[in-house]
Amino acid sequence: MRAFAARPRRPLKMATVAELKTVLKDTLEKRGVLGHLKARIRAEVFSALDDDHEPRPTLSHENLLINELIREYLEFNKYKYTASVLTAESGQPAVPLDRQFLVRELNAFEESKDSKIPLLYGILAHFLHGTKDGVPNTFLKESSLQPSNPNLVRQKKADG
Repeated sequence: MRAFAARPRRPLKMATVAELKTVLKDTLEKRGVLGHLKARIRAEVFSALDDDHEPRPTLSHENLLINELIREYLEFNKYKYTASVLTAESGQPAVPLDRQFLVRELNAFEESKDSKIPLLYGILAHFLHGTKDGVPNTFLKESSLQPSNPNLVRQKKADG
């Protein structure tokens, strides 16, 4: 048999609760999870506090369309918990409205390349750019946002 030399024992250092909290918070932030967790907790707290006994006002046609435009924007930007709170609080149908229905209801024109961009971006572009050569822009024709780069708006602000 082989004899093992005994190593001197180092005392184990126990992390304090505060140190563990700091490490956990830093890890969750680095992974991009902390914001989602906070949003999810807010959504659950709202859901728990929501008074189901208080009747909501009826959802008008205009509010239905506005809420849907906002939901489309929120989901595009990955604000899914905010979108879930909007849906629950407003009484918006759980299933999103058909996009072509929204386009028809708004009397908007949509080019196929813009079908991945929320309609709100096109509406905003319409009002920002106004008319071109005396001809009003169609809602989605002048949108500067591309589906592959949702952070373009932030980049334009930094450049401008």
